[in-house]
Amino acid sequence: MTDHPLRQVTPSSITLTPLQRLTRFAQDMGTFTDRTVIAERILFELCDATSSHQGALYLLDREHDQYERMMTLGMSNSSTAFPSLASAHPLIQSLAREHHILSIADVADIPPITPKLAAALQAVHSSLAIPLLNKSRLIAVALLGIPSGRPLDHADGRDLLTALAQSGANALDSILVNDDLHQSQTLMRRTDRLRSLEIIAGGFAHEIRNPLTSIKTFIQLAPERKDDSEFIHDFSRIVLDDVHRIERLIQEILDYARYMEPKLTDEDLNEIVTSCLYFIEVKADSKRIKIEKQLASELPRVMLDRQQIKQVLLNLLLNAIDAMGDGGGQLRVRTHRITKPGTAVWTQIEIEDSGPGISKVNLEHIFDPFFTTKHTSGEHAGTGLGLTIVHQIIQEHHGEIQVESTEGVGTTFSVNLPALPID
Repeated sequence: MTDHPLRQVTPSSITLTPLQRLTRFAQDMGTFTDRTVIAERILFELCDATSSHQGALYLLDREHDQYERMMTLGMSNSSTAFPSLASAHPLIQSLAREHHILSIADVADIPPITPKLAAALQAVHSSLAIPLLNKSRLIAVALLGIPSGRPLDHADGRDLLTALAQSGANALDSILVNDDLHQSQTLMRRTDRLRSLEIIAGGFAHEIRNPLTSIKTFIQLAPERKDDSEFIHDFSRIVLDDVHRIERLIQEILDYARYMEPKLTDEDLNEIVTSCLYFIEVKADSKRIKIEKQLASELPRVMLDRQQIKQVLLNLLLNAIDAMGDGGGQLRVRTHRITKPGTAVWTQIEIEDSGPGISKVNLEHIFDPFFTTKHTSGEHAGTGLGLTIVHQIIQEHHGEIQVESTEGVGTTFSVNLPALPID
């Protein structure tokens, strides 16, 4: 909520005809996207059209069932004692029901609660109330202080105010719709995360049972076998591997459960890919895996969280190396510029391995929490959360991740991220 002097209203508006004023205002409403700017422009125009010295704009807050004051002009602190108006307020109820501009000077024309309406206007230090309606729904209210409480001069004046209010209401309704969409998306993400955490809780109990069994067995047998050095040595190594597995499992669960809002910066995706390949070269060489790199020239830049995307790429690259095993193979990494319907430009990273591939049955669950095809024991056994976290990170970047695989041929992961517009 802000307060600005009326001197900011352009003097040229005085010379405009009603049609010119309305046309200019409608054009402005079509270009603004910030709610504060829209509210300020609406209030300026309504005050200027009525020669009002002060005004306030109240916007519908559906969650709390009230109208919150979001903009004032030329009003002192004593005049802004009402930060919100409840939906049950007589002034709000009358405007929502009658759909009429309400003036304190002609309030007698609006039945049936004239005394309450007059008192309501006086209580908020205003003499004119203008409803902003969209599809018969009151989404905002403008309260203006007209000099000496004089009535509007003629019907044309009311028609102009009604038209201005309608145009302003359309712009504000778009803001409210976007707010609702954002809240719905946030709720869906939270619901999905809670549902996943429910799956994780069951998966965690299952995954941790075997390591705990071996640890418990060792503790029970150790007093009796304390002099058996071979037993102590071998079982100690198994228990240590299981402890490491539990530690890694807990850390990955914490990583997944944490809200991962990316810290976006303008980045060169090719440079990030090159950096990740540098880290895996030694491991690839040790397994006789040849890396083939094909990076597109003039790849559009991307807004992304550098560390999170590196985490994604390293996970996919290491998974590809593990899939090919010690028998050698080929790892191809490519970047592309792709265009989607609507001329939207995206960047794509493809990571292709020549491993054994993934069966169709397993492919359907590849991003599910705790789903893994790595069933070896020990410190480096798979937990089944790596690809789940990868999927979550890409979703938080408003991107897409896809996987194609043919058994006996290999697997390809494709990561698509929206590109920055090219100037």
